[in-house]
Amino acid sequence: MQPLLVLGCLAAALLPGADDESKARIRGVRDYAREGSGGIAKIAPYLEDSDPEVRWEAARAIASIGGEASVDPLIKATGDAEGDIQMRAVEGLVNVYLPGFLKTGFTSSFRKAGTSMKGHFTDTNTDIVDPAVQVPEKVAVALGKVARGGITMPARAMAARGVGILRGRAALPDLYEALKSKDDAVLYEGLIAVQKIREPESGRSVQFLLKDPKPRVQIAAVEAAGLLRNRGALNDLRALVDGEGEIKVRRAALSAVAMMPEEASRVLYAKYFDHRDEGLRAGSAEGYGRLRNPSDAETMDKAYRSEGKMGVRLSQAFALVMLGRRDLQEGSPLPYLVNTLNSRSYRDVAAPFLVELARDDETRVALHGLVPRGTRDEKTRLAAVLGLSGGKDSLPVLEQLQRDPDAEVAREALRGIRNIEWRLQ
Repeated sequence: MQPLLVLGCLAAALLPGADDESKARIRGVRDYAREGSGGIAKIAPYLEDSDPEVRWEAARAIASIGGEASVDPLIKATGDAEGDIQMRAVEGLVNVYLPGFLKTGFTSSFRKAGTSMKGHFTDTNTDIVDPAVQVPEKVAVALGKVARGGITMPARAMAARGVGILRGRAALPDLYEALKSKDDAVLYEGLIAVQKIREPESGRSVQFLLKDPKPRVQIAAVEAAGLLRNRGALNDLRALVDGEGEIKVRRAALSAVAMMPEEASRVLYAKYFDHRDEGLRAGSAEGYGRLRNPSDAETMDKAYRSEGKMGVRLSQAFALVMLGRRDLQEGSPLPYLVNTLNSRSYRDVAAPFLVELARDDETRVALHGLVPRGTRDEKTRLAAVLGLSGGKDSLPVLEQLQRDPDAEVAREALRGIRNIEWRLQ
């Protein structure tokens, strides 16, 4: 039972008659909830009830019904004086635009933006609404207010997470204020939200957190610097790579430097290219790849063929494709990355690499050729890749996939088509 409900029950027990009256109103809310969206207008007044138990039940019911009719009442509930009610309202708002979120919400495991166990990260994050999903600004503003000044820290952290999932750019000013908190969860969720929104100017606003003493927060700040291409943080990041901090922080810092290719970083990449730590080797390979200097291809190919750790080998494969290796022979870098989409352990490493690679016209054409002969998992995930990075030339490929007999493949292809068409508007 929610802590709020326990307190509500205790309070009701002290007031003769109040328990029965509250129970009656709660029963009324539940009866209206059975009417679906048509009952929302009847439930909404209960959000102003004097009993927090009743208000919580009203927020819960409206969030569960969902749909556009729930948006305005849930926005109102984000201003409640109880943190649990604010959290339920936030979950409900996110669920409108990301169906299924209500089943997990804040109790689901934290997800770092593309971060694997080795500290490696990439420039995509799947826990986010599709680009084609348009979220009203008023929703982002409401979540931002909770992130900045919610009643409880869990409510603030939940709201910050919601801002990121919904790409709530309008909430950024409040998010920056939330990042002045001393609460680890708020800081972490706020940084992940900044990463997802991808406003380049945010890089400078969160750079101070590169020195946060908590590794989880510090890593999220490092990731943000890389994903937002904050070149003003390069010296700090290089210092972290060569420092004596936790290895996870050093790995993340090298990956962040690798996201901002410049020849001045070549010395750093060379230093860690053969390092005993696989996370540092992976970051070095990615850095070389993004430099796009063909003279690095031979050395990278030798490393790719001899590397024994799959995570590092994927980074080297990515680098080789960036350096121009686009042949489709079995075992070649690009087919290797695509084949890894079948792996439960490494598909979330390979897919973001493919998203980045597919932004290149020649590489995207090569990927198009791999789609028809792919496995179910390959087709499904390549449809997602093309949806995020494909162009007009990808539409015929996705339209063909939309006719695939596998329902999941067809569904992902349609999603990809919608995302591309939205970008082409």
